[in-house]
Amino acid sequence: MIEQPALYRRLDARTNLRVLAELGGIPRGRVDEVLEQVGLTAHAGRPVGGYSLGMRQRLGIAAALLPEPRLLVLDEPMSGLDPIGILQLRELLRSLADAGATVLVSSHQLNELDAICDRFVLMHRGRVLFQGGRAELTASRTAVVELAPESAADGAALHDLLSGAGYPNRHEDGLLLVEAPADAAAELNRIAAAGGVTLAHLAVRRTSVEQAFLALVTGTGPAPTDPPRPTSPTERTAVPC
Repeated sequence: MIEQPALYRRLDARTNLRVLAELGGIPRGRVDEVLEQVGLTAHAGRPVGGYSLGMRQRLGIAAALLPEPRLLVLDEPMSGLDPIGILQLRELLRSLADAGATVLVSSHQLNELDAICDRFVLMHRGRVLFQGGRAELTASRTAVVELAPESAADGAALHDLLSGAGYPNRHEDGLLLVEAPADAAAELNRIAAAGGVTLAHLAVRRTSVEQAFLALVTGTGPAPTDPPRPTSPTERTAVPC
């Protein structure tokens, strides 16, 4: 599905889909099935010209689902959507993937893809920087551990305890931040407790896909690797999201 699906604005959603179904030799009964699938049954009789952008995006996906594809390719499906529209589309794409379809999304909105995708192919200037699962993408990144003492008066003592144990830290918005492996959180808690400081807050910030991508682009992440070259067309693998 392209970023802006082509629809007859004066026709209602059901008629738009019936036209496509007839052209594709698809049974008419499939129209109501896909309308239900994308949550547009209640609005199927309204002219598409009065639809919100999010509703038009869902109708475009409904059109793509008519032939029951095993692979669904979407280009910038979240472009221009409001927060509610993004949430609805996110839930729809996730449900399609959970039902067994392979959904490949091309987008610059990495934070949105981070919320729904299982695997990623990151590209920059025509070169593949990374392909694989999220855990693999962020595994090599140093995490940021947040700490805050129960008593604000212990802030300086906690800073000194962590620094003395080899964990440089900085203050930010009432928190002490330590760049360390994610599994260092337990050790940091033990250091604080041994020094007589009780923590009120201890959390590991989740490294985002956007942060990992920027690290790859700026050269602070692992070196990019070219994907293995397929030996036959049947071995080409789509990346599911």
